[in-house]
Amino acid sequence: MRVSPDRLREITVQIVKGLGASPEEAVLVAESLVKADMRGTDTHGVAYLKMLADRVDVQMINLPTPLNVIKEDVATGLIDGGNGLGQVAAHRAMTMGIEKAQRCGVGCCLVRNTNNIGFLGFYTMMAAEKGMVGIIMTNAAAAMSPWGGTEAFFGTNPLSIAVPGNSKEAAIVLDMSSSLVARGKIRRAHKLKESIPLGWAFDETGSPTTDPAAALKGTLAPMGGPKGYGLALMVDVLAGMLSGSKYGTGVKTFHQPEGPTGVGACCIAIDVERFMPLREFKGLVRSYGESIRGSKKAKGTSRIYLPGEIESEKEQTSFREGIEINPDTTKHLNQLLEKIKSPLRLS
Repeated sequence: MRVSPDRLREITVQIVKGLGASPEEAVLVAESLVKADMRGTDTHGVAYLKMLADRVDVQMINLPTPLNVIKEDVATGLIDGGNGLGQVAAHRAMTMGIEKAQRCGVGCCLVRNTNNIGFLGFYTMMAAEKGMVGIIMTNAAAAMSPWGGTEAFFGTNPLSIAVPGNSKEAAIVLDMSSSLVARGKIRRAHKLKESIPLGWAFDETGSPTTDPAAALKGTLAPMGGPKGYGLALMVDVLAGMLSGSKYGTGVKTFHQPEGPTGVGACCIAIDVERFMPLREFKGLVRSYGESIRGSKKAKGTSRIYLPGEIESEKEQTSFREGIEINPDTTKHLNQLLEKIKSPLRLS
């Protein structure tokens, strides 16, 4: 079924508040989740609410989120997420980073002791909208082995970088995991009883597999082989180790309430104006993008996209036509609405 973004936000706000978050937190989380769904990243959308409710049921997440700024300097900050909502902690860190970059040119804020922060482009676009380059990275539960190994050691450890677009074009937004695909795509294939493409993952013996069940017991393939492994390692060091959070196999999954996840994040904002006039930079980025789009295309390719462009167009379609929500997610949302005694329903 298709649901308007405003309606889905309204329902999400009700659920998050009903689970114990503050009204301000609920609005922020709803904005993040709905934007992910609008952009076609449904693995980071409102389906998250069921996992959140499961954690609330066993008292393994703190709501409202008890954020605490542990250290702060002119250009840096360190936040303890208090085992609360990851979106709240990451938003606060990027906000601090932007404010510090406005004063110093660069702002870097780390987060420790938080949970899944969701759709990373949500935060880097915050910086891009302020005329800055936004960078964010976060670690996750072990799902990928060191290159040449068979034991899950690193998370998918995603990274996002966004640069400002001009008034006519959206920001260029790179948002990717260190693995070839996000683990959520494997889970979705398993749920739908579909096979996965060869090369996405390995089974427990380290052999490539098309069976999502075997992949979930095994490991994900790193993006670019040893390069993805190296990227995952460095994200773990910066987001997990440097922040004083968990790292490696110490990070726990949000999908099963087995204890605090210990997720860490690293947020960086860079003020473009400290290097060149923002208008000039936007003009260069626009010209650069046009050159890329106009470059020679491979046979069968009708269009070359910039990072984030497909998602941006999907977002505009969702705004006009509504967001496609699958039956399972609809059922879970209605169950949560009933649980919190809200009269709202998706139908």
